[in-house]
Amino acid sequence: MNVEIAPEIQETLAEGGPVVALESTLITHGLPRPHNLEVARGLEEAVRAAGAVPATIAILGGRIKAGLQPEELERLAHSDFVRKCSRRDLPLVVAWSEDGATTVAGTMMVAHAAGIQVFATGGIGGVHRGHPHDVSADLMELARTPVTVVCAGAKAILDLPLTLEVLETHGVPVIGYQAADFPAFYSRSAGLPVDVRCDTPEDVARIIRARDELGLSAGLLVAAPVPEADALSREEIEDAIEQALADADQRGVRGKAVTPFLLSRVSELTGDASRRANIALLHNNARIAAEIAGSVKRKK
Repeated sequence: MNVEIAPEIQETLAEGGPVVALESTLITHGLPRPHNLEVARGLEEAVRAAGAVPATIAILGGRIKAGLQPEELERLAHSDFVRKCSRRDLPLVVAWSEDGATTVAGTMMVAHAAGIQVFATGGIGGVHRGHPHDVSADLMELARTPVTVVCAGAKAILDLPLTLEVLETHGVPVIGYQAADFPAFYSRSAGLPVDVRCDTPEDVARIIRARDELGLSAGLLVAAPVPEADALSREEIEDAIEQALADADQRGVRGKAVTPFLLSRVSELTGDASRRANIALLHNNARIAAEIAGSVKRKK
């Protein structure tokens, strides 16, 4: 894969320094304006504050980029014509010289091609509620791309037990970061156990090194609960999700439009409390990912 790596990131990787990949769909499809640009900038700052270099990943004019300039972030944030890019979409957006924002799966692919080991996001995709055959490409990418993904679990609008079963089937370890339960994105626990608990970045780094030494190709999922001060209760968020799902069915929302619709509707139903939780967990994950990336590099 031909990836244009920003000079600062090239230099950091060449020197063995820590780099954290960041996705771009949260800018184009995940958050409303002006929050999208504010959060994108804030995540890059959070990574730097924790001692690593941020690499926001996107496709601009058909050119795959690891690391964006400020004006390129603004271009994505203000555009209405950006393709959401998973694995299947990359050849399309490159062939037609389009702008594209990478999902978890798309970001993992580009990060791995660029030599970036750690990636911070909000929540991964998974198995859709009521549609067990609708499985996000994020899970398949985790099964075959050795990148460590730091998240707050899978998006709470999904079927979390089935999502964990798919990850288990495909050999993806699920690590609870300072938690024994899998987080439910907006709330701190889904009541489902993780494979192992890690309390420090060094603990996670040990597992990353062991995975590499064993020659395994799957990624690692590090699930960190949303900060307690910003978390919603499971009961509150479940009520909002059930209403949002009913609204989606009634309006005939399908395919790629489902997740953005549900997230937006849940935000409306919770009085924007879910959006505040989303932003808080994004910053938390960016910090944790930077600390893990730093620990991996220090031990080499």
